[in-house]
Amino acid sequence: MKQNSLAAALALGLALGGAIAQTGTPGGTGPSVNTTTPAAPTAPAAQPGVGTRNSPSNDKTTKVDRGDRKFIEKAAGGGMFEVEIGKLASAKGSSQEVKSMGSMLVDDHTKANSELAQIANARKIELPAAPPRGMRKDAEKLGKLSGDKFDQEFAKVAVNDHKKDIKEFEKHSKDTKDAELKGWIDKTLPTLRAHLAAATKIQQAGKGKS
Repeated sequence: MKQNSLAAALALGLALGGAIAQTGTPGGTGPSVNTTTPAAPTAPAAQPGVGTRNSPSNDKTTKVDRGDRKFIEKAAGGGMFEVEIGKLASAKGSSQEVKSMGSMLVDDHTKANSELAQIANARKIELPAAPPRGMRKDAEKLGKLSGDKFDQEFAKVAVNDHKKDIKEFEKHSKDTKDAELKGWIDKTLPTLRAHLAAATKIQQAGKGKS
């Protein structure tokens, strides 16, 4: 009987010891349950080539044909030259015809240059700040003349320049695939032809005087 009671007490003690070992006791050294919250998963690393700066441009206006770019730059330089000699003619012309043509050149080419600048800006084309060097020299020579000599030289320069312009405009109107640029060219050509006719008339009148 005593042996049975002793065995039961021993079994109960072993069971209580095992339970205490699993749950731990305050200040004890037994293992405790891990109550730490698991770390949140980190965001995946950014992949190269997905940012705005790495994205391919879809702006079609940046893709400009080399021939169109060259024509626009040259036409802009020539237009500025026409405005420059037009101002000279308005101020230095000895005849009313020359003065009137000078004003016409300033008005017409200023307007055309502004329209061309809008086309260039839309295509991110940087226009020249001044006419080509050769044209600037022609303008400087004109500025040193006066009287009938100025009128005759002005008419000569205007005739030659407008002949070249008309030829280039007509050619590029056929070559370009840019509908807006072609529209500007075709709109400007009649104005260039009118300028050539006026300059030719002045030139012929000057020859009649000599």
